Amino acid sequence: MAEPRNRYSTVSLILHWLIAALVATQIGLIAAHEATDGPISREFVQIHKSVGLSILVLTLGRLGWRIANPAIPLPAAMRAWEKGLARATHVLFYAFMIGMPLVGWAASSAAGREIQWFGLVPWPLLPIGGGREMAGQLMDMHELAAKALYVLIVLHVVGALKHHFVDRDNVLHRMIPWIPRRP
Repeated sequence: MAEPRNRYSTVSLILHWLIAALVATQIGLIAAHEATDGPISREFVQIHKSVGLSILVLTLGRLGWRIANPAIPLPAAMRAWEKGLARATHVLFYAFMIGMPLVGWAASSAAGREIQWFGLVPWPLLPIGGGREMAGQLMDMHELAAKALYVLIVLHVVGALKHHFVDRDNVLHRMIPWIPRRP
């Protein structure tokens, strides 16, 4: 019988860390937007939109990869509630990484604000009306989702650190290649 995989594939690792870096970039872009005014502030928003759409595309690719290459099993020593929480966290990450860019795209579309992906490619607007009022409601949802995402990120990081420093298992090793595997 073949030994079960104990690490995620290179594709999974690249997509995980690339999307994580882009999410961190998004946080910085919004902070920069809020700290500035005028054209530079609007430029931060334009880059934020491009990065968000990139996250959407990469997450859809990651989801497709995940369907074709199921996740490696969680450690047998994990309690059922921990496994449930881990699975729920991952499902929520997919929901946020797909839903937040879609809501942001819908807000731009409702307001009739064109989107240029990194200033290179015009991104089509969704057929959504409602003008500024609808765009405002969608942005309220987008901002609320961002706050919930921050909580999810903290939960994810704390869980990973708990596995490494408290449980002393190999969960963190599965996603960070340079952490040595424990016996």
